[in-house]
Amino acid sequence: MKSRFCNVCLLAILLTANLAFSAAEKPRVIVSTDIGGTDFDDFQSLVHLLVYADVLDLEGLISSPYGPGRKEHILQVLAHYERDYPNLRTYSDRYPTAEALRAIAKQGETEVAPYAGVRRSTEGSEWLVRCARRADPRPLYVLVWGGIEDLAQALHDAPDILPKLRVHFIGGPNKKWSPDAYHYLAIAHPRLWIIESNSTYRGWFTGGTQSRGLAVDTFAATFAAGRGALGEFFAGGIRFEGATRTAVKMGDSPTVGWLLCGEPTLPFQPGWGGRYVRAWARPYARFDRLTTATDRIEFCGILELVLPLGAGAPAAPEARLVVENQSLIGHFDSRGAMRFRFCPKDAKTYRYTIRSNAPALDGRTGEITSTLPPPDAALTPDPTRPNWWTDDPSPAVAEGVHQGARTISQWREQFLRDFAQRLERCRSPVPIR
Repeated sequence: MKSRFCNVCLLAILLTANLAFSAAEKPRVIVSTDIGGTDFDDFQSLVHLLVYADVLDLEGLISSPYGPGRKEHILQVLAHYERDYPNLRTYSDRYPTAEALRAIAKQGETEVAPYAGVRRSTEGSEWLVRCARRADPRPLYVLVWGGIEDLAQALHDAPDILPKLRVHFIGGPNKKWSPDAYHYLAIAHPRLWIIESNSTYRGWFTGGTQSRGLAVDTFAATFAAGRGALGEFFAGGIRFEGATRTAVKMGDSPTVGWLLCGEPTLPFQPGWGGRYVRAWARPYARFDRLTTATDRIEFCGILELVLPLGAGAPAAPEARLVVENQSLIGHFDSRGAMRFRFCPKDAKTYRYTIRSNAPALDGRTGEITSTLPPPDAALTPDPTRPNWWTDDPSPAVAEGVHQGARTISQWREQFLRDFAQRLERCRSPVPIR
């Protein structure tokens, strides 16, 4: 049966997909976003989410950035939604009011997790626990668009909520900022139900149909401009790092597409959010020395360096691993070593430098080469993580180096045209017949 949320005709393979929830039941959704933080695309994805708010039971909008993003950026988009609400509600009385959405906007963690993977409870993590513990038989879909710290903290504080959660994590660059929180989840909660999308998500803006106004640099002007306050904001109101952003990215929107069209309970089936495979052992490599370019770590794996402080170390040693635009704080362990965790977001060779008050470490450099997982990696799923899903490494579904991306890009015309129809609702009410 075709999902009731699709306004367009998909190919026959989707027409036969099972319906994850009945026509009278909307999926419960919490979004954890770094909007206003390290990228501009969360603004676009939040607009996308809001025009579908009538078919989703939104329970939380959590600000969980690394960087300057805060809850105020969520509220900024909700102000545009409030202006369009009178028109939107003529199409469906299930659109929530802006007041109701502001009430579920919460501030989450604003710092990366320490080595332990968790730091402290936040308004966001506590809200996630509260929602998960509600007496509601439906699963709680947690869409992670930014740092994964609040999810890690919630599970640390309330491990009983794990069976209720269905997580879709846009990893890649986001995982890069949260290596310790991610490692905590992978080790402490291996039975978590999670889609880890490190490259598949790129199919939303890479490949697929890029003509007839649907190209990344023409969609906003063609289909968003003049479509109410949300459309105008999408088309020309998003300013980030001193520049107006109009190119379509929406890198977090696959998590919403996953719920709109397809079978979210079966990630191996096709849909707007992509198609995934059971995860193999989560890549991790530990070195008790500085690494070189001949050393390897799988793309988006966790690299851990455990380095002795050497002679002349101060009583209170400090160190940072500086790699590209990151300065990762070292953890001084009980055995007298400094530990660092790093997650490479691209397949390439990285060079790093250590800055420390320990003379034996300060100024030392190293390299590490990140490689794509082999095409047959999915043939050996990890039995200890039965509900962990990730990108399909088969070359047949890659967009260039982006593994799995074609499982989304093949639907690009359908989901963008559907989004364009939704934006029309912001412009004018249902015509009076």
